[in-house]
Order: sequence, then structure tokens, then C-alpha cells
Amino acid sequence: MPSRGLQDYSCLTFDCYGTLIDWENGFIEAFRSLTNRLDASHSLRKDPAALLKLYGQHEPRIQAQFPTLKYSAILEKVYDQIASECGLGEAITDAEKTAFGASIGTWTTFPDTIEALQRLKRHFKLVILSNVDEESFSRTLSGPLSGATFDATYVAEKIGSYKPDLRNFQYLIDHCKSDLQVEKGQILHTAYSLPADLKPAKEIGLTGCLIERYPNAMGGDFGKMKDEVAVDFRFATLKDMADEADRLFSSSS
Repeated sequence: MPSRGLQDYSCLTFDCYGTLIDWENGFIEAFRSLTNRLDASHSLRKDPAALLKLYGQHEPRIQAQFPTLKYSAILEKVYDQIASECGLGEAITDAEKTAFGASIGTWTTFPDTIEALQRLKRHFKLVILSNVDEESFSRTLSGPLSGATFDATYVAEKIGSYKPDLRNFQYLIDHCKSDLQVEKGQILHTAYSLPADLKPAKEIGLTGCLIERYPNAMGGDFGKMKDEVAVDFRFATLKDMADEADRLFSSSS
């Protein structure tokens, strides 16, 4: 059990896509324009998890190669790469790639996201640390996340690098202090991805909270990574985290 409870923190910092937004299912749906052209027996058409894992092989490499490229353009490059590997590279159009890159702004939240965030906002400052561009996040904020309120949002385009780069987490720490007067020890970084969020969180000395999201083809294997990640708290859903926060703050008032 952690030596501190949720009530001992003042700021929750969130990964957005995968933790608040149903990134994996949004990606699978947006990719159907390509996978529907594959033979019915093709592994990427039969097994969405295989598609996500293939994406997971390409995205970090492209992000490392182009750290200042907008995330929508990263998505376009991944789409192009996977299409080429499937033998469809010459069949896709620039408009199709652009549409895929822009689709992230419309991907839906998990069913518990908005209500849980509204409850957590009663107790904490809420901050986003996301691997996207400002335009994509703006569309998400005014659409799927319109029912939630955040005290600050920090995105990769503005930072100039992508998670798991420690520069993103140092930016988070520095700006929570300068913008919100929140010290590092008051931050609880909350995410579903072990390699992109909770591993670098541990490396930089942040406390972490794991939210278990599914199908979790991209979030990492906790059993294999448990010694490398900051998982001081763990909840099956964001609703469960909000329930625990309500209970703790109620009992301490």
C-alpha cells in the first residue's frame, strides 16, 4: 500500500489518449478504411490487437525521428507505413491519410471519463500531458471532453518532443509549479500506458497511478514492467479512482 493516500495530492496530471479518450478503439475504427480492403483472412483484419501492436512498433520510431512533427502528421506517416506493408501503399490517397490524421480529435471518451473528471475536479487541480498537437487536442477538448474542465494542458507540439522523452515530464513539473503553484511532490501522474507515461514518471521521480484500460494492446504488461514503473496507485477504472477520492476527502472533512 502507498504511504500516502489520494487526499495527500493536490494535482492530477493525465495522459489523455488511452486514459481519458478510448484511443485504441478509436484508432481501430479510423483504420477500417484500410483494413476493410484487406482479405478477410488477413491477420490485421481479423485481429485488431495485431494492428495496434504494429502501430506501436512504428509510432515511437517516427516520433523519435520527427520530434517536432505534429501528431496528426505522425498518424499520417504511420498510416502510410502500414498501408505499404499490407501492399496497399499505392492505393491510398493523400486525402485518406489526412482524414486519418485528423480523426483523433473525434475519438470518444471512455464511458466513465467525464463524470469521473467532474468529481475529481472537486478535490484536485487537473492537468493534461498529451502526445498530440494543439489543433487535435483543441478539437478533443471542445468535443468529446467538453464536459470536463482542466487547469492546464501541455501538448507535445508546444513542448517540442514526445513522451516518453523526459523533457516532457520536466516541462510538466516546471509548468505545474510556475503556472499552478504546484510542487513536484503534489503531482500524481495518472495514465494507462506503462512505457509512455509511468516508466518515465518513475525515472523523473513522480508518483504514478495506473488506470487499467482495455483492450490494452498498447499500454504495456504490468507483470513484466512492474519494477520499472511508477504505480503507487492502481484502479480498474477512472470511476473507481473518483470513488476513492470522494471517500477519502469525505472522511477527512
